[in-house]
Amino acid sequence: MSEEKNIQMNENKMGVMSENKLLLSMSIPMMISMLVQALYNIVDSLFVARIDEQALTAVSYAFPLQTLIIALSGGTCVGINALLSRALGEKNEKKVNAYAMNGIFVMGIVYIVFFVLGLLAVRPFYEMQTNNSRIVEYGVDYLTIVLCASIGICMQFVFEKLLQSTGKTIHTMFTQMLGAIINLILDPILIFGLLGAPKMGVAGAAVATVIGQIAAGVLALVLNLKCNKEIHFTIKGFRPSFSVIKQIYVIGLPSIIMQSIGSIMVVGMNAILGSFTETAVAVFGIYFKMQSFVFMPIFGLNNGMVPIVAYNYGAKRKDRVLKVVKLSVMYAMSIMLVGFVLFQTIPNLMLKLFDASDNMYKIGIPALRIISIHFIMAGFNIIGGTMFQALGCAVYSMITSICRQLIVLLPAAFILSKIGSVTTVWWAFPIAEIMALIMTIFFMIRVNKNVLNKI
Repeated sequence: MSEEKNIQMNENKMGVMSENKLLLSMSIPMMISMLVQALYNIVDSLFVARIDEQALTAVSYAFPLQTLIIALSGGTCVGINALLSRALGEKNEKKVNAYAMNGIFVMGIVYIVFFVLGLLAVRPFYEMQTNNSRIVEYGVDYLTIVLCASIGICMQFVFEKLLQSTGKTIHTMFTQMLGAIINLILDPILIFGLLGAPKMGVAGAAVATVIGQIAAGVLALVLNLKCNKEIHFTIKGFRPSFSVIKQIYVIGLPSIIMQSIGSIMVVGMNAILGSFTETAVAVFGIYFKMQSFVFMPIFGLNNGMVPIVAYNYGAKRKDRVLKVVKLSVMYAMSIMLVGFVLFQTIPNLMLKLFDASDNMYKIGIPALRIISIHFIMAGFNIIGGTMFQALGCAVYSMITSICRQLIVLLPAAFILSKIGSVTTVWWAFPIAEIMALIMTIFFMIRVNKNVLNKI
């Protein structure tokens, strides 16, 4: 019997298609989507840098709260994705619909949280980090809009994850491309007042971003309603289920904590770097923008990997789970190797994109080279953490992330800042990644013994 007929009989390709073909078919669209998302993330900074370096620094200071949006939204959707895919593997239609509808409800609550933060927390957040009034005003203009209009990114996260959970990753490529293209077009128009539009400066970058997110979220909703036949969307008779929401956050909460820790780490690093010069903070922001072109494809690979691993775990197919994890590690480390080579060879060209000053080149070139040493190890660690989440052992990812970013990276950066120059501080990243690698290997051995070997 042909593979295509098998797929039709089993109703879902995740249980029957060859592992490599399945992983690539589900991951490549997401990797393209994530590369587009990386472009989305960097466009604001590229155009804002044309205003002045203080505007770029203001956007860099906004990064922790923007990361918090991604942490809470993305972590919630990790739980939805893993549970829904597992329910599909078990062929439990009732659970599939319950996870989807409660997930949508929870994401509505998430948006309300960020709307309130946008109204109340932005100015205190900036004044806590800098006493430069120009940077504060730039930042308030930018971040208030991003937070108060974050309904678009919340919609985008949840409806794209529902498409991914049922194997329709190609659809999410279209939604993310739409958002990125809109942002790319509107950024220069709204920032600089082109084509008769008002000159909005930094606020224009924020408006362009949220319009792109809202458009992508709406398209993702439409594609779910039109194409996602495995899920039945109905508001009639829906009641939020505490037990379902609890299950979502049992898996999703560690991911939320992990990514939220990233926000704390960035705030801490900004404080350490700001004690030298605010140009170092701008360089750190540029690093995060540029490294997204390396890490985002890995996250796309993760998004393709999670439903496959969760589905086959639910279907009790250990052989397929292990094969997909091994393939994912191989691809992730290969991508990271390419990123490492680029950061080592052309850091000056990366900085040139942001109209770097001589001082920014002096700080930034060694920074990009030193930090990128940890890339290849990070590829392995990311896939290991994703495997833990898909198999319901997300607490291991959380523990590793806490140790890496709070227990090792920040203290190491602080100590290095006291015994050396700003260039010395960047070595905290490779040091922390070595520790994370050791922990990831240890937890992978435990998961294989205590979870996979019991299937």
